[in-house]
Amino acid sequence: MTAPSARPRRRADAERSIARIVSAARTLLSADPSATTDDIARAAGVGRMTVYGHFRTRADLVEAALRDAIRAGDETLAAVDLAGDARGAVTRLLASSWEVVAESAALLAAAAEVLPAGRVHELHAEPVRRMTELISSGRDQGVFRADLPVGWLVSVVQYILHGAAEEVRAGRLASEEAADTVTKSVLSVLTG
Repeated sequence: MTAPSARPRRRADAERSIARIVSAARTLLSADPSATTDDIARAAGVGRMTVYGHFRTRADLVEAALRDAIRAGDETLAAVDLAGDARGAVTRLLASSWEVVAESAALLAAAAEVLPAGRVHELHAEPVRRMTELISSGRDQGVFRADLPVGWLVSVVQYILHGAAEEVRAGRLASEEAADTVTKSVLSVLTG
C-alpha cells in the first residue's frame, strides 16, 4: 500500500518543483534576459541538477517561462471587452496588452536569443488570433483600413508593442507615456 501512495507524492513534489523553477525563471528573465540557469536554480531553491532534471536545456526553461507568461497574459487579455466599436475595443485591448508586454519584454528578449526562429510567434497564437479577429471586425465596420493584409497589420501591432517595451527598458520612452504612445501609433496604422 505504501508504494502506490509514494509515487503520486513524488509526482506532486516534481510538479511543485517545476512550478517554482518556472516562476523563478519568469521573474529573473523578466528582469534580466541573461540570467543563468544557476541564478534561476538559486531563486527557485533547488539545485542546478534539479533544473536540468526537468528542463534539458536553458532554451527549454526559457520557453517554459515564456509559455507561463503568455498563459497569464492571455487570462488578462481574455477579460477585455472586445464588443461594440472596434476602435474602442482596440484601445481597451492595447491598454491591457501594453501591461502584459511591458512586464515580459526582457523575457521575450531571452526567448528570441535561444528559441528557434518563429517559435516565439508560434507561442503567441492566441493573442494573434484575438488581434486578427478584432482587426477583421474593424474592417467589417469600416473603421480599419482594408488595403493591407490583416496578418501584416497584426505583425505591425506586435512590433509596436515590443518596440515600445524596448524603448522603455532603454530609458528612451517614459513608462507612463508608453500606453498612450502605443495606442496612438497602432490606431494610426490601422486607420491609415
